[in-house]
Amino acid sequence: MVSVPVRRKAVTLAKGRGLAERRSCTLLQFARSSIRYQSRLATKDEAVLSRMRELATIYPRYGYRRIQVFLARDGMQMSAGRAYRLWKQAKLQGPTKRPRRRLAGSRPRPLPATAGCQVWAYASSTTPVQTVGS
Repeated sequence: MVSVPVRRKAVTLAKGRGLAERRSCTLLQFARSSIRYQSRLATKDEAVLSRMRELATIYPRYGYRRIQVFLARDGMQMSAGRAYRLWKQAKLQGPTKRPRRRLAGSRPRPLPATAGCQVWAYASSTTPVQTVGS
């Protein structure tokens, strides 16, 4: 399935090659009413996006749900789905948490038991603990 903007470009390309708009839409199976369509959603969302960016800079640890509460207090009521869509569209996200420090893999480990009567408190994951009775 090809997206609408790609199909719109294909119709424009066909028109540039001398094909009529009606004929190019018929060949590419694209509705003529969709060619000149301009979404009004971008103008509707612009004020919300700018306020969302402001709040995200003030409160960098908050996510889209908490920012949605602040927007609702400002009179910009919206669903969680719309808030999430605008949050992703603006490419906003909180800073990621730093991972915890782990032990180095190249750290020297005690050698495993090599003979009888050797008992180790620490056993590596590759060799089992050896205990031999006296």
